[in-house]
Amino acid sequence: MALCTSLFEENLCCPVCRDVFRDPVLLLCSHSFCRACLEQYWTHTERQICPLCRTSCSMENPLCNLALKNLCEAIMLERCKGASGGSAEVLCGQHKKKLLHFCLDDKQPVCEECLTSDSHTNCCLKLLDEAAVDLKVDNIGSNITFWLRFGFRVGFGHIKVTSSSGMISEFEKLHQFLWEEEAVTRAALREEEEQKSQAVKKNIRQINRDILTLSDKVTGLEEGIQASHISFLTECNVKDPPILCGALIDVAKHLGNLKFRVWKKMQSIIQYTPVILNPNTAHPCLQLSDDLTAMTLCNRDTELPVNLERFDDYVSVLGSEAFDSGTHCWDVEVGESSVWAVGVISESAFKNRENLSEHGLWHVGYYKGEYGKGLSEMLTPFRLKQKLRKIRVQLDWDRGHVSFFDPDDNTHVHTFTHTFTEPVYPYLYNACPAEALRILPVTARTLP
Repeated sequence: MALCTSLFEENLCCPVCRDVFRDPVLLLCSHSFCRACLEQYWTHTERQICPLCRTSCSMENPLCNLALKNLCEAIMLERCKGASGGSAEVLCGQHKKKLLHFCLDDKQPVCEECLTSDSHTNCCLKLLDEAAVDLKVDNIGSNITFWLRFGFRVGFGHIKVTSSSGMISEFEKLHQFLWEEEAVTRAALREEEEQKSQAVKKNIRQINRDILTLSDKVTGLEEGIQASHISFLTECNVKDPPILCGALIDVAKHLGNLKFRVWKKMQSIIQYTPVILNPNTAHPCLQLSDDLTAMTLCNRDTELPVNLERFDDYVSVLGSEAFDSGTHCWDVEVGESSVWAVGVISESAFKNRENLSEHGLWHVGYYKGEYGKGLSEMLTPFRLKQKLRKIRVQLDWDRGHVSFFDPDDNTHVHTFTHTFTEPVYPYLYNACPAEALRILPVTARTLP
């Protein structure tokens, strides 16, 4: 076997074969050997012992020393690079001849004379230059695969955490509302029980007083039994005790339409938003609200997963649902934002958004104190009598209309006409860090 000449490589040599470790294993005594060398040594011994310290080893299949293996493979790769890079010539340590081939089985360079030896008779060999290129390609490929998998794991982790936390938060709100509503209902029932109980106790006290009064009358009547019958019948006038009205619990009041009444009250906390923003498309500098209805320009401290759907040139975000038929309407609160745009974008324009100069984006916006309209990234200025704080987008896909209104007074702003042949997405753009753009919820009365 080839002898290691450098001091560094000497420390990475197997004590049995005196060459750089190949598939090293670690014994319980902390000594390492090539797996093949150790197995061959044990075939010549009566029991499994360490070749160095002679300590008995009970491990039939010793564990691989992974750190040592990686280090030794790196040494072999450096040998290949040195032999193929035109640097100082490296000779075979055993035969002192030029290394021309690389043994893929033993992971080491060999010379012509090594090929004739028994140790490399059945090995898979390659020219040194070819093997070095293959190793480099494999190394790059494995790194690319690792980072792709790492990126996907980060992306999936981000999505999982974000979705899970949002879902938990929403259900916690619903649970909290139901718990509070249950507490209110139970308190009302206890209050009525207490009221009815006090009324019954009051009635019982009155009955007890009446009983005492009647007892006195009975005593007096017993004394007057011997009197005339006419007098007895006149004074023996006992009235029936009064029947208490409303003593029972009003069951219908508490149980009647209970689910409907709770659902009706839930409308005060549950809102319907016609457009929900898609966080997977949001520019990295956009922060979406927890309910995915508002967007704000900000500087992020956390890394977001890289994905093809995300805007990287425009601080924009899309709605989560594409429309390919029917009529749809949503209101956007722009507030005091100094740079904004809202509208719809076609699916093909979104996928090829590197250049939005072509048709496929129907929007109205505000930039440098002027309102504008456009079919691409460029806006054509137009005048409005009043400043918009909200804007309504009304899409009629079938008729090919995209209209914009001021929802406060229903003033018409602009209408685009186009024959749609593909799905379109709601589109929002906000380059003002001081103000958020928000999709406004609709009331329950206006729901379809």
